[in-house]
Amino acid sequence: MDVLTGGLNQGNLVVTSILLIGLMLVSGKAKMLDKPGILAAAALGFVVGGLGHWTWLLILLGFLLSSHKATKWRFEEKKVRGMSESEDGHRSYGNVIANGGLPGLVAIFAWISGDWYNGMWMFCAAVAVAASDTFASEIGCLDDNVRMITTIKPCEPGLNGGFSPTGQKAAFAGSAMIAVLAFIAWMIANNGGDAVEIGLGKTALVAIIGWLGCQMDSVLGAVFENRGYLTKGGVNGISITFGMLMMWSILSSGIFV
Repeated sequence: MDVLTGGLNQGNLVVTSILLIGLMLVSGKAKMLDKPGILAAAALGFVVGGLGHWTWLLILLGFLLSSHKATKWRFEEKKVRGMSESEDGHRSYGNVIANGGLPGLVAIFAWISGDWYNGMWMFCAAVAVAASDTFASEIGCLDDNVRMITTIKPCEPGLNGGFSPTGQKAAFAGSAMIAVLAFIAWMIANNGGDAVEIGLGKTALVAIIGWLGCQMDSVLGAVFENRGYLTKGGVNGISITFGMLMMWSILSSGIFV
């Protein structure tokens, strides 16, 4: 079986199916997602793995597991301070769609265009933005040294647009984690024939774009979400789109040729 080629081929579908079964079992047992969330994640996972590549699904699973750990980090303290989105730390289908919908569209684009190589890097950039924002929110919310990103003046913890030293470190840790997974995926299925130096350069770019996307999320939150012009989902969507388009523009520029 060919397990290195993306799309609807036997090898890719078999590995994707095995990973999806594991996702559903682990998610249910660990209470990472509620039941609608598990169904949404399974559907999204099939799109990402089946139309993209199973290594992309591994990256998405890495994000799901790490975001669950970030959500549960000092969970009781966050709950007392009113900074938890759920009663028991699980994530809903809304979280799945908000963070994984646009990466799913990249997989569809890769399948239609037949360009799984560039698609992978765009996918990773999108997930890196989502991971960076999630880590910053879940870990940085308990740091009381918070400033508004648009004015640099002190503000209340948890306010849209607020940033803290802990949150900034967590944001980069989230994007760097996805970058490492991206490098592993590239090593497994390097159908672009890049040299290792090129792969490392694109990996670093994933980490940087992810962190920058988190900063854009904060700016949009401060300027638009706090005024009611955008929802949290809208802010996330714009920030993730920014990461995808930035990666696409850099790949199209020929810098890495």
